[in-house]
Amino acid sequence: MSSGGFHVHGPHDHAIEHATHGGDHHHDAGHEASGVATSRIAMVTAIVATVGALFSYMGGATQTNAGLYKNDAAIKKTEAANQWTYFQSKSTKQHLTEVSRDLNPNPEDKTKYQAQIDRYEKEKNDIKAAAEKLEQESSAWDHKSEAQMHEHHRWAQATTALQIAIALAAIALLTKKKWLEYAMFGVAGVGIAVGGLAFLHI
Repeated sequence: MSSGGFHVHGPHDHAIEHATHGGDHHHDAGHEASGVATSRIAMVTAIVATVGALFSYMGGATQTNAGLYKNDAAIKKTEAANQWTYFQSKSTKQHLTEVSRDLNPNPEDKTKYQAQIDRYEKEKNDIKAAAEKLEQESSAWDHKSEAQMHEHHRWAQATTALQIAIALAAIALLTKKKWLEYAMFGVAGVGIAVGGLAFLHI
């Protein structure tokens, strides 16, 4: 109530004033907390996006390596096949020479044929060793290719998990749902863990 030049507060005036100041305080606190959560989600999203880009690069690199290694394995396999064909050719010549030796009654000719047979046998052993070495190299390249493909799948799984985490972050920012924020952190953690397995070749 007013009297002259000053104002006398009634009980209801104090209650309204207290409620007004209290409401502003709670509003400011809630706004501040929301701002902190938004900043935190934005920062984590930026980090996850950066890590995801690295994982994606590693996934592409391992896939490329797998293709190259598989190609090297095929080349070695072809070279080994050529050696085995050469080995078969030498075997055929050796067999024909053995027949000629056995059918020829002249001892000097038999000695000459036997020398050729011995030479073919040595050449065959060398060719066989080369072919087996090439097959081993082909198998080694195949194993390397398979290992790279396994890593590629790991990197792809990790990248997918991080992309899902980024999507959850966007939804969490829009809906202000706390559980979505926790889900984002969880999925991001899974993605980074899987990326760690890929880095360790597991």
